[in-house]
Amino acid sequence: MDQIKLTQFSHGGGCGCKIAPGVLSDLLARMPAGVLPADLLVGTDTADDAAVYRLNDRQAVVATTDFFTPIVDDPYDFGRIAATNALSDVYAMGGTPIMALAIVGMPLDKLPPEVIGRILEGGASVCREAGIPVAGGHSIDVLEPIYGLVGIGVVDPARVRTNAGAREGDVLLLSKPLGVGILSAGLKKGILTPAGYAEMVKWTTTLNRVGARLAHIDGVHAITDVTGFGLAGHLLEMCRGANLEARLEFDRLPVIDEALHLVRDGVATGASSRNWASYGASVRLPPQAEEWKRKLVTDPQTSGGLLIACADSAVDEVQAAIAEVQGESGAVIGRLAAGDAEVVIG
Repeated sequence: MDQIKLTQFSHGGGCGCKIAPGVLSDLLARMPAGVLPADLLVGTDTADDAAVYRLNDRQAVVATTDFFTPIVDDPYDFGRIAATNALSDVYAMGGTPIMALAIVGMPLDKLPPEVIGRILEGGASVCREAGIPVAGGHSIDVLEPIYGLVGIGVVDPARVRTNAGAREGDVLLLSKPLGVGILSAGLKKGILTPAGYAEMVKWTTTLNRVGARLAHIDGVHAITDVTGFGLAGHLLEMCRGANLEARLEFDRLPVIDEALHLVRDGVATGASSRNWASYGASVRLPPQAEEWKRKLVTDPQTSGGLLIACADSAVDEVQAAIAEVQGESGAVIGRLAAGDAEVVIG
């Protein structure tokens, strides 16, 4: 069992295997438009993290699903990372998870039951940490291993935080450092150090549970999680939802140390280039910016942090909440302003 490396079975791991945002937009545009019920508070129109359906004036259901191929070789770590990533979408809407369903696809002719069992154990351990059961699921025999969850949560309809809620003048904060995709590329190349791997697992298994608390801070207007489309891509979704321009300060972006060294040496995922091809026309970097800076802001983040738009008056309370939940306060990285829906990086 110890000799099996899960990443050898996947063409792209973690959120780096997502369909490129440009292609996804084309696919979604082909979906037939139907009559949407008034109680569907959040659907597909604002590129938010989960669907939200109102049950009554005080309760709404948050529903999401997320799964991917292995980003690490260790089966237990893979299960933990995939589960943490899936539940993040519930937290990003301001919700609290109440249960999960497992999504399991495994090449049964290549992986022994012990390995598959460890993946499921890893996912279940994260659900226990979140205080929810794995209440069911579905499994199939496939060519590449995939694992993830359907996450079901609840939220007060008045506390739902969507991309469209961001306001002009809002401060932008990021709750986790960037660089997970870069570290995963380093792992595949065999150049990631044990310390770098430990940092990667630490951040990808840190639940974004603070999102449920942030939704109760009146000055917090929008929350999204940063995953496969990279910081620039998910921030651009927020800009488009609110019809605002984002102005980022590159030097204030938090980055995992080893990821910074690797990307400066040219290490990056193919998904980074696909991301840029999809939305680069709406992202402005300084003309003299080095290539690695573009790779960093488009780096796919598996189980990345929360991107938060809030009033100046709420910044201290937001950072205190993040610090209390995960030990570090996150970083102020920029601001939203009137303008075209694009990301300007200085």
